[in-house]
Amino acid sequence: MIQNLAVQALAPSTPFAGADIFQEAGWTAVDGFPQPRFDEDVWILLGVRGRPQHLAASELTWDFTEVVNPRWRLVAKEVTLAYWAPTHAAVVQLARAYRTPRALATCTRLKHLLFEWLNWLSDQGVLSLREVTQDHCQRFLALRSVVRDKHGRRLREASVSHKRAVVTAVMDLAFYGDLFTTDRYDPGFQPWGFAPPSVVAGWKKPGENKTPPVPDTILQPLLGACLYIVDTLGPHVVSLLRQVEARRPRTAPTVRRRPTFADMARALEEHRSGGEPLVELVETQVRQRLTAGWHPDDPLLRVSFQQLASRVGCREFRPPWITENLRGLTEETLNAVGLAKPWGRAAPTVPRADTQTPVPWTEPLHTREVLYLVAMVRHAALTVTGAVSGMRNSELSELLVGCRRSVEISPGLVRRSLASKIIKGQALGGLDDEWVVLEEVHRAVALAEELHRGGTVSLFGRVSYHSGYVSSLRPWVNGPAGRRLGLAPITDGQVNLRMLRRTFAMELAYRPNGMLAAKIALKHLSVVTTEGYTARPGGAQAKLLAEVNEHEQDRNLALALAEFRNYQQGIMPSGPGARELINFFEHVDGEIARQPAASPRVRASDQDLRNLLAKRAGTLHLGAANYCWFADPGKALCLKLAGTPNASRPLAGMCDSARCPQATHHPCHRTVWAETVDQNKVLIGSISRSRKGERVRLQAELDRAQRVLDEIDAAAGTASPEEHNADH
Repeated sequence: MIQNLAVQALAPSTPFAGADIFQEAGWTAVDGFPQPRFDEDVWILLGVRGRPQHLAASELTWDFTEVVNPRWRLVAKEVTLAYWAPTHAAVVQLARAYRTPRALATCTRLKHLLFEWLNWLSDQGVLSLREVTQDHCQRFLALRSVVRDKHGRRLREASVSHKRAVVTAVMDLAFYGDLFTTDRYDPGFQPWGFAPPSVVAGWKKPGENKTPPVPDTILQPLLGACLYIVDTLGPHVVSLLRQVEARRPRTAPTVRRRPTFADMARALEEHRSGGEPLVELVETQVRQRLTAGWHPDDPLLRVSFQQLASRVGCREFRPPWITENLRGLTEETLNAVGLAKPWGRAAPTVPRADTQTPVPWTEPLHTREVLYLVAMVRHAALTVTGAVSGMRNSELSELLVGCRRSVEISPGLVRRSLASKIIKGQALGGLDDEWVVLEEVHRAVALAEELHRGGTVSLFGRVSYHSGYVSSLRPWVNGPAGRRLGLAPITDGQVNLRMLRRTFAMELAYRPNGMLAAKIALKHLSVVTTEGYTARPGGAQAKLLAEVNEHEQDRNLALALAEFRNYQQGIMPSGPGARELINFFEHVDGEIARQPAASPRVRASDQDLRNLLAKRAGTLHLGAANYCWFADPGKALCLKLAGTPNASRPLAGMCDSARCPQATHHPCHRTVWAETVDQNKVLIGSISRSRKGERVRLQAELDRAQRVLDEIDAAAGTASPEEHNADH
């Protein structure tokens, strides 16, 4: 009590006394929400206009009473408001204070660490911040550098970003010490010598992106299942949800409480006359009946009497009301019509994902199972949206109901996009942005809108991808329902939105052989990503395209290096551009041989070779049946045919690699040309003699494909195509 009175006596001296939090932070409040004041111990920030949608309501309720030491609650409030109001007269005087407002999401993360730090000090017997030493700081960092489960068992080392946040939370109390009115660190105390938090946390300059792509063994069945769920099952799930939502409410004011025997008999007769099965009880209620003494072999154990009572307008039904007459009549009806779950009894058929055999799209379901199914389908729509657009978690959270946009560019040509916001690195409220997407993504978002059940305008709400994937999507696909529909099981392994974004970028870069290409017209992905860049050069889709370009450079350099190694082994390229490429390889080979002679103490390395190949690798573009070395646009046959000699990229759809002077063929392309030869032979054999013009055209294509195939085999020498393909 004495401590509380002391705090109250000191509180008026704080420069923030009586301040309106929203006004000091420069926020606008949504009508109907409270605007907390500094003196309150609980700040409810749900009314911040433009707040990030990915922040949960619990994260926007700041309860400073969670800090055990009452003196430090005011410290926590002062540093928090100083984060948001850097231009306040008392804050601008602090030499080390942040000069720009800290993001609401960042402060939410720091709040938890700050509260933990202050309460940990209390657990260590520290009564004043002046008692804090470097040893306290180091021990707290060591404690929070390990991720543990709820039982305290070590799981893994914490990420560098988390360690950096821990150091920041501890160090900021020193930076803002002159602002605090109830307690502060010793004036001469400098945690970690004020070294940058990233250095203390062990941060190193990032090289290659450490986020792994989703393995092919997971991506292929995951994407296949999600597209099947969205396109094939989605409309049926929407229809079923509408049926559930339209059911008669149990709490209608006109219903009676207890049904009579005549009421129950009438309900049973309706089932019998319509041939409608009785409603099966949910499993939890079956267990309750068994606990209450029902015999496991009782034929009425799984019959829902409550559903019968609701059918005749009665609010409830209790087991003691089951008379012998009612039991006998119910058993007769059960024998006549059977028992089934209430929803999806006459489900329409859909083709199985594997054999295309028609099967009912669902087995009968309980209401709770329908809602579980809806959650699973929404997560499948989220997966398609994230995996085939590359949107970040925060950008997906900002998708609102009605975010879809469609613009008809020309007859039959529609540009589809999603209106969202860039949150990362932006001021409160974010930056409006638009993502140009494929039709598959547009359909997935449309399905999510139809399954949206109100409560918030955010389409996917606070995105927690991992929990939805583990709890609903993967279990359903790998369970009885997925097996019945012919879906391939998804193997074990981690999947998150960052991994899906990385996979998306790599699939675009390494096309045309990626897993996405097996399900979607991958060339369209590249087109819409480029359109998104063109529509908004500074937008988030432009950043994604930059990441794709980085992967393309790595891919091209690896392919150029592999082809140079093949050249050294006598496996030569073929095609119109082969001689020029071989001359280039001869030059590189000569440079590699010359370097040790010029500098005997310096050994040529792979990096030297990569440097020599880098410029030529930058001109490489992949075709399905050739490599295009787009070094001179003036020589590109496709640009001449299209009449666009100044284009910066080749037109893959107009490529004629058998005639273009910049195209080369390699053993990895042999399969495509061999299949073309076989297909043309079959087509020629199936054409009647009267269609001479068609036969001549196909024969010319066959001769060209055979010539290219023979050139590939001749240039490859004695190496088998299988050995070469293994290198790629």
